[in-house]
Amino acid sequence: MMERAESGQKLYTRLRLWEFPDQYVIEPTDGSSGAPLAISRKDGSMSLIDQVPQCSSVRVPKIQTIFGVVGLLKLVIGSYLIVVNDRECVGSYMGHHIFKVTSLKVFPCDHSLKSSTTEQKKVEAEFSALLSVAEKTHGLYFSYEANLTLSAQRLHDLGDESKLVPLWRQAEPRFLWNNYMMEVLIDNKLDPYLLPVIQGSIRFQNFQAAIGKDIVEVTLIARRCTRRNGTRLWRRGADPDGYVANFVESEQIVQINGFTASCVQIRGSMPFIWEQIVDLTYKPKFDIIKPEEAPRVAERHFLDLRKKYGSVLAIDLVNTHGGEGHLSEKFSTAVQPVLSDDIRYVHFDFHQICGHVHFERLSILYEQIVDFLEKSGYLLVNEKGDKLKEQTGIVRTNCIDCLDRTNVTQSMIGRKMLELQLRRIGVFAAEETISSHPNFDDVFKIMWANHGDDISIQYSGTPALKGDFVRLGRRTTQGIITDGINALVRYYLNNFADGTKQDAIDLVQGHYIVSVSRDMKASSQTGGLESVAVSLFLCFQFHSNQRLE
Repeated sequence: MMERAESGQKLYTRLRLWEFPDQYVIEPTDGSSGAPLAISRKDGSMSLIDQVPQCSSVRVPKIQTIFGVVGLLKLVIGSYLIVVNDRECVGSYMGHHIFKVTSLKVFPCDHSLKSSTTEQKKVEAEFSALLSVAEKTHGLYFSYEANLTLSAQRLHDLGDESKLVPLWRQAEPRFLWNNYMMEVLIDNKLDPYLLPVIQGSIRFQNFQAAIGKDIVEVTLIARRCTRRNGTRLWRRGADPDGYVANFVESEQIVQINGFTASCVQIRGSMPFIWEQIVDLTYKPKFDIIKPEEAPRVAERHFLDLRKKYGSVLAIDLVNTHGGEGHLSEKFSTAVQPVLSDDIRYVHFDFHQICGHVHFERLSILYEQIVDFLEKSGYLLVNEKGDKLKEQTGIVRTNCIDCLDRTNVTQSMIGRKMLELQLRRIGVFAAEETISSHPNFDDVFKIMWANHGDDISIQYSGTPALKGDFVRLGRRTTQGIITDGINALVRYYLNNFADGTKQDAIDLVQGHYIVSVSRDMKASSQTGGLESVAVSLFLCFQFHSNQRLE
């Protein structure tokens, strides 16, 4: 039983894709004895076959190497196969190689378009164009062996038995970027082809030189939630179920002398329904939608967090005046009914207290939350695999975008928690800090700055603002100038590019599915995707993704 389960879990690590006129054939070439997979170019139907079909002078296929199947997406008429066309090994996590997707490629299974109407072809073209945007998705990572969707603590609690099921079954649906696209492969029981992919950031650093004889390995992982994923001005606030925009789980993992320590933080938009309508102004006004629903939405959000992470400390970094002030006031009011020993709320006006240069004043915030950090703790596992300590609570940080002020604050908390861990393990003395080791300090700052940039690029299109403080420990003139340039780039992207990008995100992650009647009559309306959608009675239906729940 054990052997069958383990062999069934193994993913194909290298494959050959054959493009025949009537089908695609994917052949494992990593030394395994797996059966090739045939995908019809007419309707996307799949089946395992005994061998790759014979070639002839008339039947000469294109051949290329791929490194994984991301999934299959059905549009109005055709289906589209999405694969990892190229990859880069970025490091090792828990002894397993981690790869970054450097190229995605879409292969159309749309031969059925030949018998479709002009209008159907037009609609299909509109939606298939979004897949070219999806091909450029930033920050996709995967492993053929490690479950990247779960924190070290959750993996430890699940134990070795969880490894006996296929990797996709172990995955946390919230952080599985290709959750929706995998469904057809799951239906066809193609476990060895099912490659779980996350979106976020994975950064690795070794600090051997900084600590002397001790080798400190630090891994920093960001896992983006797919529930309300999107771009900066196009996804704000929460949905009625309490899922918030730009929700990211960041985990800092430390390995040294056989010990493994981990600390998880989260970020996410303010948990009630609000938005900013893109209108070409530099900073569109904030609108609170259905304000009477705010307490119910916030309650759903925080009860879900408590269920998943334990006690919760919410740090709100937004301004107390202007439009931000109205949002902060609504947040504070909405969360009041759920405040308890397990759920706390702290407001810290980052801009008023720290200004544009005095970020060292975050020590004021730290004094307010240090008791929670020490009580909620962190994961600590010894060389035998015994859990010596566990994390029982989570810090949830937000500003408006949950990017810039949030990055600075999370890096401060990450620093403090790492110091606590190193003292507990015996690497640091009682009063020793990361700042006591200049090399360690410099590389630690760079790691967190890069981490923040990765998340920011995915949500806003530019690196994080205030990154010079995270990277250097101080604000610089060049950093302020760079922030100004990035702010202007964000303005352009928000108004002229992110709408299309948002459509692509919603499409590939199953936030809507499209269907169109084959007997519909032609329409004379024009005017882009929105007009086409209206004139052709496209049906956008929210998809629950319950298969992987």
